[in-house]
Amino acid sequence: METLEALNHSLFLAINGTPATPRWLIDTALFIANDLILLVPLALVLMWLSGDERQRAVAMRACVVTLVALGVGQVIGHFWPHPRPFVIGLGHTFFAHAPDPSFPSDHGTVCSAFVLTLLLGGMVRTGLIALVLGVAIAWSRVFLGVHFPFDMIGAFVVSCLVYAVVAPVWNACGAALTQYAVTLYRALLAGLIRNGWLRP
Repeated sequence: METLEALNHSLFLAINGTPATPRWLIDTALFIANDLILLVPLALVLMWLSGDERQRAVAMRACVVTLVALGVGQVIGHFWPHPRPFVIGLGHTFFAHAPDPSFPSDHGTVCSAFVLTLLLGGMVRTGLIALVLGVAIAWSRVFLGVHFPFDMIGAFVVSCLVYAVVAPVWNACGAALTQYAVTLYRALLAGLIRNGWLRP
């Protein structure tokens, strides 16, 4: 365990920015770290509003996998509250962050769950784009000093395990859940759908 932690620290210091880092790179990393994650819920909404039946099913499954993975992450953080780099005085931090447990990363979990569901749901092109953005987000949060590299790797592992558990359950009842959500959506937004503003 001590060897893994030492490796985690070494990788962090190799990626983490320093006071000599150009300001434009810090600003770019801040945008990637804090704002790019908003593309995930935006993509899910667009998949639902403009997608076909398959895309809506993938969007629903992505939401379920993400929520369960985040829940598992909270449990892990509660029972094993791994400190963030700045809490132990390691490296340099470039924006304020709560000193809550770092492992696994919530941002990493959201990105990993989204990417996995897209790729395994057959939306390969969108999934690969999301993968590139997810890697950028993971890098930026380590670079800016609020996460360790293993926080991101752990988020990916948690998402994989959760997806493996959710998959058979989804195969059994996912279609019914998606159909229920579609029915509810059509009932609540019937006027907008009738006027052609939203896809039925």
